Parts: sequence; structure tokens; C-alpha cells
Amino acid sequence: MHPLNRLNMPWITLLLVLFLSACGGRPPSLSTVVENQDPVEQLVSLESDLEAARQENLNILSPRYFAKAERLYQEAQDMLERETDLSEILLTITAGRVELQRSEQTAQIARTVLADVIKVRELALAAGAADLGTEYTATEDRFLQLTRAIEDNDLDSAQKDKAKVFNAFDQLELRAIKEQNLGEAHRLLDQAIANRAARQAPLSLAEAQQKLDEADAFVTTRRYQRDEIRQKAAEALFYSRRLEQIMLQSQRQETLPAEQAALYVEGLLHQTAEQLNLPDQRDRVFEGQLEGILTAIASSQQQGQDQQDEIGALEATIDQLRVQIASLEGSTRDERTARQQLAEERRFQKLFSQVQGVFSPGEAEVYKQGDRLIIRLKTMSFSVGQAVIESDNYPLLAKAQQAIALFGEPQAVIEGHTDSTGSAAANLVLSQKRAEAVRAYLVANDTLPKEKVEATGYGSERPLASDQTAAGRAINRRIDIVLIPAQP
Repeated sequence: MHPLNRLNMPWITLLLVLFLSACGGRPPSLSTVVENQDPVEQLVSLESDLEAARQENLNILSPRYFAKAERLYQEAQDMLERETDLSEILLTITAGRVELQRSEQTAQIARTVLADVIKVRELALAAGAADLGTEYTATEDRFLQLTRAIEDNDLDSAQKDKAKVFNAFDQLELRAIKEQNLGEAHRLLDQAIANRAARQAPLSLAEAQQKLDEADAFVTTRRYQRDEIRQKAAEALFYSRRLEQIMLQSQRQETLPAEQAALYVEGLLHQTAEQLNLPDQRDRVFEGQLEGILTAIASSQQQGQDQQDEIGALEATIDQLRVQIASLEGSTRDERTARQQLAEERRFQKLFSQVQGVFSPGEAEVYKQGDRLIIRLKTMSFSVGQAVIESDNYPLLAKAQQAIALFGEPQAVIEGHTDSTGSAAANLVLSQKRAEAVRAYLVANDTLPKEKVEATGYGSERPLASDQTAAGRAINRRIDIVLIPAQP
């Protein structure tokens, strides 16, 4: 049976009348019409229209009519390859266009009747609901039942069932948001429970479960507050990972003799003391060793305060120089240059002090290098051999964004550094990738335009400490942000 025979006769009559009357004057014969049309050109045009219709979701909003149009297109293509009579090919293409037009008309009705369902479906897809498997496909099938009902002109049925489909997509969106933000924390916690965390680390388990429950409840009521969700998700993930480490240490302690367990703790304290250039304290009780370490850290913090005081003194000197310059008569070029330099120096000193206040001493080191400001992200970490920014780095990077914003739009260079473990070539590539990852993060979060920030990897070329110890290697694995203030 020819494809046009499957259409209702009124459609065929209307189609031919419109087509023939459009020519004006005496209607040409069908053979004349066929002679005046290129089937290849018509087929390409139909293919293009089908693709445009798919982009407009006609395959979803009017699935049956769209499928008929695609099938007729394929039939016409096959007929062309078999060198079927041109009139037959053109009639098949025309039939395909009729079905496509029906699909467009039905889709327009669906967009009106199912507007709220279509919107929540788009939100669910944007959240990643398609990755949820059978639950998503089942809901998608229910949505297609609504659009097929509209194709059957059964609007009452579509109106009746659309609320259930709306709620299903709404819940899928919520589940997808939770999976994206809390999925890893859930999996770590489930694994810990399966590994008998309730017996080995009950307190840490309770704390991790509480943080995860709080994050889950927050997402349930405020699913679109993305920044707050990221923060709570990072906290829940931190406590889940912490539980994992507590369990590992607990298992290790169970298998170690008492002396080896004590030596292990002593080693951790001793390595920390060495990095602070403290004398050997291993003849003291552990609490005494810890007290010595804390005292050294407090002293280092005091030195930082002394530096702040020095900055204040320098600013006072700058103010005095400014007053002296202002008292000079005239406005020579040299005088204007001096005033400008002093103003820039004062501004830079003020920004330097503000940036130092953004970070805690343990998070980053901030220092000047000529007319540049260096932010050394001490706690920025990556998985071994990886260059993917993990969520527990987001709070530190948020502070880096805040610090950069103080300078307006400076030029920035992201420097990646590694320790000397592994080959120099591999370290160079890895450091470059990590620097580029941080650059991409800053650009994506509108911290700086992409033309304002560069990424450079140095591998292990610029160590800050000896690679002979784990602590030294940890110091050498770092990200530095170099800021070059814009000239006023």
C-alpha cells in the first residue's frame, strides 16, 4: 500500500488542492509537477526539517506523528536508491511532510497543555535525572503516554494524569541533585557501615551520619541554593572520609603491638617538630611534645603579627612622604610620578594586608615579590596522579576568589608544583594540568576573564623543602597564585 493511502482522504484532497491552486492559472498535471521538482533536493529538505523538529523535541511532544514522518523519509530514501518512479518518491516525501506538519501542530498543543510538566522535566534532565536508570525511563514513558493522549485528541486523559507525571519528574530532579552532591558521601558512609563502623568507630559514624542528614534535609527544602548545598555537601563528604580514616587507624592500632603503636604516634609528632626546626623532644611525654609544637606555631603567628605591624609602620612612612610631596611647590613631572608611585605603593600595601586577612595561617601564605602578590595555597590537595579539583577544596578556592576580587581584574598566573617523586617529565605534565584545572575553575566561576589568567606548571623545579621527608614533599606539592595588580 502506498504511504498516501494510509492518510485520510480529506488530508489528501486538501494537500493536492493547496498544492495545485498555489501554482495559479490552469492547474498543471501531476507529471508536470514531478518534472518540476528534484526529489533529491526535496529529500534533503525534509531531512533538514526533521532534524530541526527533533531539536524542538517534536519526537517527544508528538512521538507517533514524528515517527511516521521519519519512516516516510526513510521509505523515500530507499525508493530513491531503488530508482523508483519519481512521482512515487515525491508523493512519499509529501506524505512525510504531512505527518511532520501534524507533529508540529500536536506539539504546539502539548506545549500549552503540558507546559508545567515540560518545564519540570527540563529541570530534572538538567540536574542529571537521566542517569538514575529505570526510575527515569519509567517516568519518561509516562510522559510519552501524555503526549500520545494529546495525539489521540484525548485531552481529558492528559489533564487528568499530568499532575502525577509532574510530581514524578519533580522527585527525580530532587534525587538527581542529591546524587550529584551527596552521592559520594552516601556511598562512603554505606561502605563504612558495611565494614562494621558501628563497632569500630561509633562516635565518628554518628557524627558523619548527622552531617549527611543535615545536608540531605537542606537539599530537600532548598534545592536551588547551589552555593550553600556545595558547602554542606563538602562538609558531609569530609566527615564521611574522616570516618573512613578513623576506621583504618583503628584497625591498624588493633593489629600493632603496644610499643609500635606508641612509636607510630611519636613519629608523627617528631616529623612535625622537625618541620618547625624544634629540638628533639622525644624524651618528653606526648602531651609535652604537642605543647612544644603548639608553642612554636603560636610564635610563628606572632611573627606574622610583627610583619603586620611593620606594614603599618611603612604605611605611616608613606603618609609622611605624601605630606612632604604635597608641600612641595609646583607640579613637575618628577613630582607627579613620585606621588603616583607612593599612592600605588600604599594601595598595594593595603591590599596585601586585606588578602592576608582572608586566609588563616594554616590555609595559605601571602607575601610580596616586587610588584607581585603571591598566594600559596598550602591546603590545596589533589588525589595522587590526578588533576581533578575535589569538592573539599571549594572553601579554600572561594577564599582565593575573594582575595583576587580585592584587586579588581589583575593579571594572574596559576603555578603548579609537585614533589620529585616519579619522573621529571611526568611531574611537569601533572603540575601543568593541575594549574590549568585551577585556572578553569576561576574562569568558570567568573573570578577573572580567561584572557587575564594563565597557567604554568613547574613540576619539581622549585621545591620549598627537602623531598627526603613526607612533610617536605607535602609542602612542595602546591598551587601558587601570582597576582599582578592592574595599573590605575
